[in-house]
This record gives sequence, C-alpha cells and structure tokens, in this order.
Amino acid sequence: MQIDIERINAIALEAGKAILEVYNGAQADFQTTLKSDSSPLTIADRISNDIIVKALREAYPLIPIISEEGRDIPYEDRKDWSYFWCVDPLDGTKEFIKRNGEFTVNIALIHDGVPVLGVIYVPVQDVLYYASEADGSWKKSSDGTVTALKVSTPAGDWVSVGSRSHASEEDEKVLAGYPVTSSITVGSSLKFCMIAEGEAQVYYRHGPTMEWDTAAGHAIANYSGARVTQPSGEAFSYNKPSLLNGSFLCIVNSCN
Repeated sequence: MQIDIERINAIALEAGKAILEVYNGAQADFQTTLKSDSSPLTIADRISNDIIVKALREAYPLIPIISEEGRDIPYEDRKDWSYFWCVDPLDGTKEFIKRNGEFTVNIALIHDGVPVLGVIYVPVQDVLYYASEADGSWKKSSDGTVTALKVSTPAGDWVSVGSRSHASEEDEKVLAGYPVTSSITVGSSLKFCMIAEGEAQVYYRHGPTMEWDTAAGHAIANYSGARVTQPSGEAFSYNKPSLLNGSFLCIVNSCN
C-alpha cells in the first residue's frame, strides 16, 4: 500500500500546533478529566484526536483507525484488518500537565500486526521523527535539518533510557544483564527516539502500556537498527485481542 509519509507528517504537525495553543494559552486549567483507568485526559487530547482522525479519514478512507481517544472496537470487528492506523493524539499527558515539554503526537500504520510506518512529533521542540519500511528512520529538527537515524552500538558503557513516570524495580533487574553504566529518564515515546538516534542503547518497560503508546516509536526504533520484542525475545505484535501490551524490550542490534 502506497502511503505518503509527508502527508502523515503534516497531519502530526497540525495536531501538534493545536496542542501548543492549549499548552501556551493563558488558561491555566487544561480541563483535565479522568478516564476509566484513572489516566488523565485534557482538552488538548481531544482536539488533537479530532484533527488526526478527520485528516486520516479524508486521506485514506479505507484504512480503519484505532486511537486512544476513539471508541473501543471489539476484536471480532477488527481481527481481520490487514492495515490500520494506530494513533495516540497526545502521548505523555502527565508530562503535558506538568508542563515539562516531554509529550508527543504519535501516528503509526500497522500491517499484519507489524508497525510499517511511524511518525512522532514533539511540539515544544518542533522536532519530527518519522520512519517507514521503505525509507528508514529520519529526524527533522526545528531548523529544517533532516538527519538519517542510526542506532549507536558501543561495546560497553551503554545508556539505558526509562520512564519518568513509570519506573520499577523490575527495570533494574533486567538492565543488569546489559553493559549499562548510566541511565536517563524521559517522558512519552521520546524513549524510542533516543534509541533511534543513538543517545541510548536499551529501554525496558515492565508492566502495561497500550498499543498506541508504542506503535510509532516501535517503527522508528526498528528502522534505525533497533528491535522491539517481548522480554523473552518473541515478537511484539499489534491488533491483539486486548490492546493492552505486556512488558517489552527495545534494544540495539549488536550486529550494527
């Protein structure tokens, strides 16, 4: 299937600019509510979702969409999907509320359970990460510079990247098996991007995420030379009966 990734990039940028209008607005209250899982939802989440879903439907009306802010689609209705969009309109809502800038717009295309295209936009930094099976992984900086992304695989002195909001003791146990000498924490899907651009070598997440939390970052890491798997090494797939993910490991391929 032919997808114009520049069009997807433009959609992410439009959503990101709308998020910034809320983020930088005079109104201190983001109109935050709690979803059924007690995670926060802001007006920016809803605005971004509306922009992305509308644009994707106009551009690719035959491709269904799974979004964090969309309706729950029963597995029976989606189990035979070959392609679908997997969208997190504002990844890192907690970071958004904290105003630390570490939130992103995530759009991914899944084909037969595998992310084959991913776009992550960082509104506060005006930085865009994007990747596809055909073109590899790329970063577009705020000054317009476009750089190919390639993981860094030193023999030792690895850097681990972890969650600012969801660190666990299990992380330390798993990371002890790798030559990690320093660690950094960052919010949202930026952790995948740091692996892709060579700033870290391993990211382990213990405990649940949702498919839209990982899909775009999975593609960007994968096409830069990393891999995302279950801790056992088995494939980390999408469009599961439950959209809830188990633990996963994003790590550089030692052969690079």
